[in-house]
This record gives sequence, structure tokens and C-alpha cells, in this order.
Amino acid sequence: MKNFFTQTKTIKTLTLAATVGIVTTLAACSSPADNNSASVNEEAKTEEVATTSSATNALAQQLQGKPVVVDIYADWCAGCKKIKPTLEALKKEYGSEATFVVFDVTDKAKIKESEAKAKELGLSDVFAKYKAKTATVAVMNPGTGEVVKLLQKNTNKADYVAALDTTSKQITN
Repeated sequence: MKNFFTQTKTIKTLTLAATVGIVTTLAACSSPADNNSASVNEEAKTEEVATTSSATNALAQQLQGKPVVVDIYADWCAGCKKIKPTLEALKKEYGSEATFVVFDVTDKAKIKESEAKAKELGLSDVFAKYKAKTATVAVMNPGTGEVVKLLQKNTNKADYVAALDTTSKQITN
């Protein structure tokens, strides 16, 4: 009988730990602004994080000469769906002036493909750091490997344009 109670307690503990892990994962991708009833005011509350990286490693040769826009994407991510129209508009407008790289982290197979792509492009560090943060977009200087601007769940096209302009100026100087 004692063994039964010990096993039951262990199962409850493991179930609780798994539940906490699932909730934490969902919280990382979701926010109240991600639901379908988001208002205009909620959209204005998108996260934006400015960052400079201490990285001094140039990216792959094929990425040189223009800003690199790295998008961490997943099919199941509400924030990714929200920023998709903005990123598509940027690709149309700046497709020849910037390189757009999408890392799909929808499932294990896509993660593995994205990891290989990141390694090939010299973006392994960026991929490893942000692969769990979907709806994150990094605008990078390919010559230095620096993340010039990091935007999260941001639908404001002007913020991306400003980051691209800043990065373009860094590259030409």
C-alpha cells in the first residue's frame, strides 16, 4: 500500500511539472494582445526591444552588403500571424535592399532544417538564442554579425523601416 501512495504522489508531481512547462511555453508565445479580439489600442502595445550585440562575427558571404532580417516563425504562433502582413509588405518594398531569412520552428523537423540553415548562414548564435521566442525579428548588420534592432510582436512597419535604414547606413560607412 505504501508503494501505491508513493507512486501516486510521484505521478501527481510529474503531472504538475509537465503542466507548468506547457503553460510556460504557451506564455512565451502568447500574450493578451494575441487573441482574435485585439483592439487597436492593444496592437499599439507591441513589444519592441532595442539591442546591440557584442558579436563581431561576420555572417556568411551570401548575406553581405545589405541588412539581414531574421524572422523566428511558427505556424501555431498567434504573434507570427499578426506580424506576417507587415513582413510581407517589407519584403515587397525592400526585397532588393535587404535579405530576409525565415527560421520556421513549427515542429521538430522544421527546427532541424532551420538549425542547418542558420549554421550555413553564420546565424547559429542568433537562432539558438531566439528559437524559443516566436514572433521575434532581428535586423542585423551582416559585416559585424550585430543585431542592430530586435522587434517582438511588432506590427508597426515604420519601426522595421527605421531599423533597415540604420543598418544600411552602418554597412555603407
